[in-house]
This record gives sequence, structure tokens and C-alpha cells, in this order.
Amino acid sequence: MKKTALCLWGALSLSSITFAQASKDKDFKILKYNNPGLNVDLGVGLWAWPLPMDYDDDGDMDLLVSSQGKPFNGLYLYENKSGAKVPVFEKQKRLYKSIKDIQVSYIGGQPRFTIPGFELTDFKNSYDKVKTPLFPVDSIKKDMKGRIRFNQWKLVDYDNDGDVDIVVGIDDWGDYGWDNAYDAKGNWTNGPLHGYVYLIENVNGKYVNRGKIKAAGKDIDVFGAPTPNFADFDGDGDLDLICGEFLDKMTYFENIGTREKPVYAEGRLLANEKGIIKMDLEMIIPVAVDWNKDGHVDLIVGDEDGRVAFIENTGKVKNGIPQFKDPVYLQQKADNVKFGALATPYSVDWDNDGDEDIIVGNSAGYIALIENLGDRNGMPKWAAPKLLESEGKPIRIMAESNGSIQGPAEAKWGYTTLSVADWDGDGLKDIIVNSIFGKVIWYKNIGTKQAPKLAKPQSVKVDWQTKEIPKPSWNWWNPKPNELVTQWRTTPFAMDWNKDGLTDLIMLDTGGYLSLYERVKKGNDLLLKQPKRIFYGTDFSGYRQNHAVTDSVPGFLQLNSGKFGQSGRRKFTIADWDGDGKPDVLVNSLNVTVMKNLGEKKGIIQIQNQKPVAKLVLAGHDTSPTIVDWNKDGIPDLLVGAEDGHFYYLENPRSSK
Repeated sequence: MKKTALCLWGALSLSSITFAQASKDKDFKILKYNNPGLNVDLGVGLWAWPLPMDYDDDGDMDLLVSSQGKPFNGLYLYENKSGAKVPVFEKQKRLYKSIKDIQVSYIGGQPRFTIPGFELTDFKNSYDKVKTPLFPVDSIKKDMKGRIRFNQWKLVDYDNDGDVDIVVGIDDWGDYGWDNAYDAKGNWTNGPLHGYVYLIENVNGKYVNRGKIKAAGKDIDVFGAPTPNFADFDGDGDLDLICGEFLDKMTYFENIGTREKPVYAEGRLLANEKGIIKMDLEMIIPVAVDWNKDGHVDLIVGDEDGRVAFIENTGKVKNGIPQFKDPVYLQQKADNVKFGALATPYSVDWDNDGDEDIIVGNSAGYIALIENLGDRNGMPKWAAPKLLESEGKPIRIMAESNGSIQGPAEAKWGYTTLSVADWDGDGLKDIIVNSIFGKVIWYKNIGTKQAPKLAKPQSVKVDWQTKEIPKPSWNWWNPKPNELVTQWRTTPFAMDWNKDGLTDLIMLDTGGYLSLYERVKKGNDLLLKQPKRIFYGTDFSGYRQNHAVTDSVPGFLQLNSGKFGQSGRRKFTIADWDGDGKPDVLVNSLNVTVMKNLGEKKGIIQIQNQKPVAKLVLAGHDTSPTIVDWNKDGIPDLLVGAEDGHFYYLENPRSSK
């Protein structure tokens, strides 16, 4: 009998959990570069909302960033100590908790801070504790059909009458929906994301909602997350408008009216001589400010993965569009090891120099090497992430217009998750990858043990014994013969499970069950057999993506019983965690949960669910564990990639015994 929504670790609450497995004095610790003198991309946790300002009143521009998500959320200061216009910032300093939807506007050259419905009038002293009401938030939200994700309030003297008006950028997901809306040809059958801009005019000290601002006679409507910025971008004396969007571009609306009576032309994407200006990822947050103090209003833009870019306004205008340079991602002194968002590490000696490096994927679809440069003060010293290449170009897997079950709003996400193993038996380490597509591929190492080099990707091959190649039932596209297409964003764990000298694969099948894909040699080919469900939950058999229990009776282990966008998303590693000689399964949960191997009965592995290994909640969407042994004591320790893009280390409690 199924007991749906028996949320054992349900809503990610800590209140009812005892952590018997965790050592009392040990918890996850964030991984440091441990590399003085190294500079890396400035990066908070998840969702960078930049607030450029001279925070310490020393005459140069510092950067505050509000970041949400788990666990590295907060309001952070990156101090500019050099005074340079494009400095290397100091390490971050946490000032306060994260402030959702915070925006900065420059009025008379001074920064003013707003959240929906309020101005934060004592920001530098008390952040969001002192709030002055501006206008009822519900007056804007009532017009929306569906979910609102971005609600951005800014201040501007819109009509040059000497008082401060309010503009609101707000998105509406009502037409878009969210999930599973492709037809058989891969066309999205739901509507688009909407991103509107409202004017709330200050009329003799009283605010009046004037409705949506228009351009070329139509309501301004960008693809979600509008983030409106009013400034004289083209230097003609009136206020133009630049909006962001949920994806990666910015739209310029020229004021073809006057300073006092704005009229906006049809929007055009910001572009320069190289083409359309795009950010590297999505969920971008542009802020207008004269960053380099040259008299031209620039853009400071936050990316979803926590990075922040400077987009310089050259002061030139071409074909009616102000000319901005390409984004330059700001740098900081290295502190916490980070690789984008939803980092998926795998620990391996990649360059065969005797220490463990990190091969890692992320939400943007990249794969990188974070090289271990040797021991320093008892912990590894790390290099900056280096993007791995295939055929001379950085590897990047992206959904584009129809690769994500959740729709075209996820076009720039790839969600690479991976293993490293000698896949073809030639003695060299290859990389096996799953992604947003659920299609498992591998990159052959055509270099050497000391200097790996990756060939073009090729499909992992399965010896299917069925007429139709299996796939998740909701996939609109069909796999090719011998391809392995299963649930998305799920670890393809490569290991020689049956000890026959061939590398097998353990991962979810199309139904979400943890399965063994055994490897066999057939002629000159190495093929996987069809998946076999050999893992049996002795207590619970069904789980959600966050490891909440959905089926409270014993049965074959279905690590995710969800469908569509709620499918997959399970990350795991396999190791003998408790030292009893049997390989356990360590899966994502609040942080990581050990599913203990109780032994084998008639070829079926008996699995018992345990509790999270530590107290710190690392999970937003999910975590991604890998085994490390940096202290070389032969006992497996844990390294976990989190949604915030950081890495968290936990020594095995057995190490202290």
C-alpha cells in the first residue's frame, strides 16, 4: 500500500530529525581555494542581485550583492580597495540576510533602495529594518494571471517634474505555465513569459497607478524578469529604458518624446559590432550606473550563477542604439571554491600526478577541471576552474528552445552531471555525462594519462532487445538506436559493479528506479545490457527528488517517482561509507543520506534508508555528492556540490575513531 507524501525529510525541516550518523563535533565545511594570490570570478551563491555603490564613502565603487538559495544566502559586500574602475574585489563579507527583490536606483547621484511596496530609508545602517511605505503591492499583482517570480520596484523622476515616481517591473507566468507542453514536433504549446513595466506617478505627493508603460503604442512586454532601468543611455538629454529578461539579453527602448513627456520606440535588443549582447547564463539582473565615472551610464549585471558583469557604455550611438561593450565578469580575491550553480563534482586524479582533482558540471552545462595543486596546511590547494574542451571548444550542453521539459525559459541551462572512468578499456580516463536532455553520452580521452584530451561526444550504447527504444513517456523526441535516454539531471555512475573487468553503469531507468546497466562485450563492441532493478528498499521504496518518502512499504528502489519536470534530479555516489565491506549508496537529501547496503539476497541488493549525515542544510533543489580521501587514510570522506555552486566537505565520522 502506498502512502503518498509521507515526508520523512519532507519540507526540508530539521526540527524532527536526529542525526545519529553524524559525529557530534563535525559538520560540512565550505571548501576554500587555499591559494593566496589567486583571483577568480566574483561569485556569491545563487541569483546575484547587484547593488553597486560607494559603500564605504572612499570615492570608488564597491559592490553589494544580495543572494538567495541555500546555504550561502545573504547580503554580501565586495570592497574595492584598489580604487580601480574595474578592480579585483576583496573577499566577500556577509553584512546581513538576503533581501528578496531588492533594487537600487540613483536619484541625484545618490543610491536609494527599494523592495516591493517600500523604500529602505536607512539602508546603510539597518538594511531592511526601516521601511517607508510607497504604494500597495497588491495593486500591481492583481493584474497578473499566474505565478510572479520577479517583482522589482525602482525610483525615477519619470517626467522631470522634480518629484520621484515609481516604476515596477513584474513578470507573469500565467500563460507560460511551467511543465510538459511540447507537441510531437517540439513546439511549445503554452504561451510566453510576460515581463511588464508599470508607472506609479507621484502627483503632488500622492502616488497614482498609471498602468503599463507602452512602447510603439503597445504594452512593454519582455520575456519575464523585466528589471527596468531608466537613464539617458544615448546622451540626448532624456530618459531611455533598458530592460532585462528571464533569459540572457537586454532590450533598449529609446525615448523619442521629450524629457517631460516620454514616448518610447519599439524595443530593440542591445547589440554591438559583434552582434547581440548576451550574458553567459540567464535570470539576469541589470542595474544602470556610471560605474567607471566617465559620464556614460553603464550596466552592472548579475547572473543566475552568482557572477556579476560590467557592461561598459562607450558613449557612442550606432543605428539609434547606444553602443555597449561585451560583458566583462568582475573578479575577486579567491576564497570559496565555486563553479556556477548546482555544481556536480566527481573526485579523480585527472592528470595522474598522485592527488585528487575535481571534474565538475553545473547548471550552465559546462564541465570543468579544478586542479589539486598539492597539500597546503593539511588541505588541498586548488586552481581556478578550467573549462574542459572537446575538439578545441569548451564543452557546453544547453537545452536551447526545446530541450528542457520545463520549457523554453530554460534555454541556457544544461545541468551536466557526470562520472569519470575508463569507459572503453584503453587505460585512459573518460567522462560519462547526463544532462538536461536525459541522454547519456561520453567523451573519449584521446590524450595521455598525464594530459587528457577529449574527443567529440558519442552516445553510450545499449543492446536494447525491444522494438522501441525506451525513453521517459513525456519526452517529445525519440532516441536513436542503441542510445540511452532516461530521466534528466541524474548521475550516471560508472563502476565495475560485478568485478568482471568491464565498466558498468548505475543510474535511474526511465521509471525512476535505481538500476544496473551491466556491460558486456559483443564482437568488437562494448554494450550495456538493458537496465535491471537490483536495489530493494527494505523500509521505503519510493522517494521524491529531495528524498522525501512517497512509498512507505518495501520494494524496488524508485529514487524518484515524479513525472515531467519533477522527475530525475537524483545525484548519488557509491562507496563503503560505514566500513562493513559492502558498497552503500549515498544520495542527495537535506545534504546527503546514506542508503546502507545490508547485503545481497538472490542477486538483489537490500538497501536500508538512513538519516542525513550532518546537520547543515545544503539542498535548495538538490546536492551532488562524491567521495574523496584527501588525508589518504583509506576511509571515504564526502565532498558535496550544492545549488549555490560551492563545495562542502565532511570527514567520515570513522576517521576520528
